[in-house]
Amino acid sequence: MRVAIDAVGGDFGPRGAVEGAMEASKRLDYDLILVGEPRNIGRFLKARRFSSPRISIVPATEKVDMSEHAKDSLRKRDSSIAVAARLVKEGKADALVSAGNTGAVMASALFTWRPLPGISRPAIATLLPTMKNPVVLIDSGANVDCKPINLVQFAIMGHCYAKYVLGRFRPRIGLLSIGEEKTKGNELTQETHKLLENTNLHFRGNAEGRDIISDKFDVNVCDGFVGNIILKFAEGVASMILRSLKGEISRNIISRLAAIGVKPAFKKFKKRVDYSEYGGAPLLGLNGTCIICHGISDPKAIMNAIRVAGEIVNHDLNSHIIHELEMYNGKEESHE
Repeated sequence: MRVAIDAVGGDFGPRGAVEGAMEASKRLDYDLILVGEPRNIGRFLKARRFSSPRISIVPATEKVDMSEHAKDSLRKRDSSIAVAARLVKEGKADALVSAGNTGAVMASALFTWRPLPGISRPAIATLLPTMKNPVVLIDSGANVDCKPINLVQFAIMGHCYAKYVLGRFRPRIGLLSIGEEKTKGNELTQETHKLLENTNLHFRGNAEGRDIISDKFDVNVCDGFVGNIILKFAEGVASMILRSLKGEISRNIISRLAAIGVKPAFKKFKKRVDYSEYGGAPLLGLNGTCIICHGISDPKAIMNAIRVAGEIVNHDLNSHIIHELEMYNGKEESHE
């Protein structure tokens, strides 16, 4: 397994990527390729007195800023994102991991690799915590405006991710809407509902907002506009709850003493809502494997993103997506 890591993007610059790769090299049997400015990468490795034959450096002379428009980023052919994407296309790496500019990563992966056969648009699949198993939210930001067929393809990709990578035997698919009834929602969700009913997926109908983090569904399907709002709201709520709990605990001596008894439960909750535990979100539907990480990803998050990339490649997720899509298209043709 060879994973190319963007060692320039992200709020922490090379540090998060380099230290994440260092940790991954200790835990995972992968060859890791750090893409960026060799001097900066080497400085971090030297400061930690770290060397490993499993870590190599590929130079990239350009940087894509976090605020840069995706179209403008494509002009930078020697950016760390572009170089890493080419490594995958050329077969020198099996996957790409980046905490850089999300739009730039998506644009570079799309134009370098192209979509899988039959996929019209790629989608970001994000894991959200629940009281039990994490649930897949797809799309969480790649596509603002969608057609019903796009959402059906998102459902197929989410199904494959949940089944073959997360190990859900028969993933339950939900379509995010404003009511459980099939007649509820806008034109997009109503038309998508009709299409999903005619698939081989385990479609359980509409999912309301409160169902997102319940145990009713394994995959929640929506367009990227709705999905990204949900994702950012969930991040804000989790952060607010953690800050509030810490504030209450430190309020007085009685609260601090009482907190000792609930400390194990607090640590479990914190781990459940910690984005770094999930690593990153796969960009599904492309002829390659790409993990998009949060801009604030720390070394732990990068290490877990590398792990997720390897799991997707090892489970040959793209082949499963192609197969499921062929089955759906074949069924549609038989109905015509």
